[in-house]
Amino acid sequence: MQTILGAGGATAIVLAKELKKYTGHIRLVSRRPARVNADDELFPADLLNAREVEAAVQGSDVVYLTAGLEYNIRVWRRDWPVLIKNVINACLKANARLVFLDNVYMYQASEIPNMTERSRVEPPSEKGKVRAAVQDMIFNAVNTQGLQALIARSADFYGPDVKNSPLSISVLDEFRKGKKAFWQVDAGKVHSFTYVPDIGRSLALLGNTPDVCGEVWHLPTSNERLTGKDFINMIAAEMQVQPRYYIISRLMMQVLGLFIPILKELKEMAYQYDRDYVFDSSKFEKKFAYKPVGYAEGIRQMVQSQVV
Repeated sequence: MQTILGAGGATAIVLAKELKKYTGHIRLVSRRPARVNADDELFPADLLNAREVEAAVQGSDVVYLTAGLEYNIRVWRRDWPVLIKNVINACLKANARLVFLDNVYMYQASEIPNMTERSRVEPPSEKGKVRAAVQDMIFNAVNTQGLQALIARSADFYGPDVKNSPLSISVLDEFRKGKKAFWQVDAGKVHSFTYVPDIGRSLALLGNTPDVCGEVWHLPTSNERLTGKDFINMIAAEMQVQPRYYIISRLMMQVLGLFIPILKELKEMAYQYDRDYVFDSSKFEKKFAYKPVGYAEGIRQMVQSQVV
């Protein structure tokens, strides 16, 4: 049996479909799980409750943790350590392999223009410090308790039916409303994005490959060097609208953050937009002979999936 903790999001939906290639028993776990495949087992659970997580993981061979938390540093500090501890303990008890979907917040700011699995972990943000602590918890359990686990990392994500992608929020959704798109800090910098269907497919590959544990894996991401302005132009062309946009500066984030909580939370991450942000996934691509979806096709699918 293979189990998805945090089922329901766009990545988990793709993953659940992909896992049909590997197993006849898929368990979907969340507060209110919904079937993706007709024969999925639904298991309601709160990942902050240790006993419920243990029950949800029991009998699993592979566990995928794709859960997210509210984008709020107080919530992250309070809940991520509890959630990860619960999942580690449950996987150890069940002798299950853990695949954790992570982001790049823990990397040192100077690594952002060339991120690899060997990039230095020295986070410049409070959210990054939480993610670095999560990584330490997992690899400490690997090294001292015999946990079989790996960390699968993606860049900022986008794709069809993905509502909370930066490209959807700042560009596609604004164009749909007849408004200007917006970009953080500098639209002239390169910025990598990972296609959500590639994330789901590659998580399934990692979960069903025995010799990849104990490592960080960057998930397949196009190596095309496109800037924020390039993405805005591509989405505008696909939607047949004018590529109008404006820049949200750090000062704007600080002022508007008084009224818009998400901007207050994003301000500390603005360093990811004031320099090139390049995500290298060559390790994964060589291991699995995998070619990630290109941006033209990914944006076409993203726009078509969200046509009103």
